[in-house]
Amino acid sequence: MFMELFFNTSCNFETLTLISPPLHSCNFGSSSLFFSPRRVTLFPSYHGGGVAVSASFQHGDSSPSSNSSQSNHEDHISLAQESISGFLRHEVGLSEADSDFISENSPKYTRMIVEGVRELEEWNSWKGSGESEGLGFKEKVIYMVKQKGDGGKVAFLESLGLSLSSATYLAHYLASESLPKLLDKVKYLKEIFFSGSDEKGPVGKYARRMMLYLSIPIDEDVQQTLSFFEKIEARRGGLDMLGSVDASFRFLIESFPRLLLLSEEKDMKPMVEFLESIGIPKDCLGKVLLLYPPIMLSKTEEIKRRVSAALDKVNVMYSDSGKVLLKYPWILSPSIQENYSSIVSLLDRESVLKMDIDHAIRRWPLLLGCSTNNMKLMVEEFDKLGVRNKRMGKVIPKMPQLLLCKPQKFLKVVSFLEDMGFEKEIVGQILCRCPEIFGCSIDKTLQKKLIFLTRFGVSSAQFPRIIKKYPEFLIYDADKTLLPRLKYLMGIGISQREIAFMIRKFSPILGYSIDKVLRPKLEFLVKSMKKPVKEVIEYPRYFSYSLEKRIKPRFWVLRERNIECTLHEMLGKNDEEFAADFLGLGELQTHNETS
Repeated sequence: MFMELFFNTSCNFETLTLISPPLHSCNFGSSSLFFSPRRVTLFPSYHGGGVAVSASFQHGDSSPSSNSSQSNHEDHISLAQESISGFLRHEVGLSEADSDFISENSPKYTRMIVEGVRELEEWNSWKGSGESEGLGFKEKVIYMVKQKGDGGKVAFLESLGLSLSSATYLAHYLASESLPKLLDKVKYLKEIFFSGSDEKGPVGKYARRMMLYLSIPIDEDVQQTLSFFEKIEARRGGLDMLGSVDASFRFLIESFPRLLLLSEEKDMKPMVEFLESIGIPKDCLGKVLLLYPPIMLSKTEEIKRRVSAALDKVNVMYSDSGKVLLKYPWILSPSIQENYSSIVSLLDRESVLKMDIDHAIRRWPLLLGCSTNNMKLMVEEFDKLGVRNKRMGKVIPKMPQLLLCKPQKFLKVVSFLEDMGFEKEIVGQILCRCPEIFGCSIDKTLQKKLIFLTRFGVSSAQFPRIIKKYPEFLIYDADKTLLPRLKYLMGIGISQREIAFMIRKFSPILGYSIDKVLRPKLEFLVKSMKKPVKEVIEYPRYFSYSLEKRIKPRFWVLRERNIECTLHEMLGKNDEEFAADFLGLGELQTHNETS
């Protein structure tokens, strides 16, 4: 193909550069011309005020010249990588492994250096001589690397995953740090920030939850942490990748570059030792640091003071401080700590005891990030159900999460229970007894338990009676908890129909452990008492009595007197009634004291 260009040269110029696709073979009318595969530089030859350029070239990647050009480019990249690795090894003092890793994982930096070498060659070709005149390609690469003046930091930072622009900016920020020291710091930071992390995303789930329940004005440290989370959330895999060193380390460094200015011996290690001393296991350290990186940017003494200030308020033992930090690292934020007094003031007006408030915060410290205006909405809903004052003190320590619940979600569970026939007063009683129910999904949790019972022949008409007596069963796992217990009963000869009868008569049977309650009491019934299993069908409440304190003492007393009676007659009476019916008054008490 032939191309001719004409330029009007009414303006003076020294050089004119055309950037074009690769030109494989060219013929130019100008006598002063130098070109590279993507660059044509014209040095003016004036012919009546214009420059005429003609070029002929071929298209097609399969041409020998195209393949040769591509091969030549790849060779240059490979040679440049070798030169950069050699520079890092001999001039900077890195190991061969580290040098090779950096040079092989900084492709944009390498291309920038190669492009710089080409421009240098063009410049020397025009000028006729230069500082790098007579150097081979590899020597020119090292020359260009030195000219950059960053000592290899840009290549190193790109190898960590940073973009070339971010790496260049950060290299200037870290100008006072030597590359070997930076390399050691990065290795140590990766070790402590990603200790015990895995690819399933548990750290990311914690981050989402902390963000979800944050509704108060925040300080700069928390704001920076949120920005760090947002950068990761925007990438493939989102916050589930927070615990992955390959996915999130670059964003950690971009968000908190001052980490690389810390002293490993004077700053990092003392902080790690302190966090471990308050009960944070080494394999959990990364979770705390990833959820709140500013911890590492503070002085150890300052973090000690914050830990003391935060945890003394809620009566946490020093040795248990780590447990609370694991639940909510943001508790060390000044803005989060300031919210404590607002929460205490709100709940104190509702006559909730301070020890109950502190217990709730220890159990669910995310409360500290929630606005009291949001909490008031839930307090009002509790009040409508008759749950106020000291009764509220029963709910909040057991299920503090409810204070963070959206009223709409809470009211759906209230409506679910009301639709089954419960009055508001009874719903309030259920709330006090088992507040966990009101944080459950209706479709995924509550409704599934009722469907489970119908499989065993329990009628829906019996649901209110069963729930009122034992609402806790609604929060159990049907397959892992309820089903094994009922299968055990079936295994000893009790039919599904009889199990349904037992549940209707005494629903707390759904909550009894096989190993701790059902098996030992059934074995005593059959082996020692010589009674048939059918007796527990008639009287399932048998499982509710203490084997050591009630069942055995009364059985031994009756056997000594050769008295036969049903389980209900033996266990359903209080001590006075039992003594009056089967013994002389006072004999039972004496027997219990000696047994």
